[in-house]
Amino acid sequence: MASWSEFAAAEPELAAAVRALLQQYGPGMGYLATVRADGGPRVHPVSPVITDEGLYCFVVSSAKRRDLERDGRYALHSYPPEESDDEAYVTGHARPVTDPSVINHLAEALRASPMVDWRLFEFDITTVMLRRHGRAGALPLAMTLRYPPITRSWRDPAANLGRPLVAAARS
Repeated sequence: MASWSEFAAAEPELAAAVRALLQQYGPGMGYLATVRADGGPRVHPVSPVITDEGLYCFVVSSAKRRDLERDGRYALHSYPPEESDDEAYVTGHARPVTDPSVINHLAEALRASPMVDWRLFEFDITTVMLRRHGRAGALPLAMTLRYPPITRSWRDPAANLGRPLVAAARS
């Protein structure tokens, strides 16, 4: 899986647009989906942190954190902007950050209280999707779109390594 910096180097315009949507209200804001112990989804609002090096999140002691500690798969979706229905979506695997210099630097920069039981996670990236709906917004499905939405996506090329290729041969 790619880090945020690897993704941003591969797709700088897409990374900038995703970052803008996640940080449109100042601090990062998004919905984080995790995998519960029973395999079902769990969704929580979070404040992701994007630096030039990585995509991070401080996660307090909670069911969400236990989900990430047990099964790091995640999906992160931006909050909807007030003036459009544009959206950004990132998937991958979260892992606890263990480097004290990274933890201390981000905790100090973002004023993460030492009085709170939080853990810093870095989100590696497998897929990214950006959807621009334009001025018409996301119209109801029954309506004809004059200006269809524009979707840009990226998938980490290394994510397909080790997966068998399936031939589409049918008899």
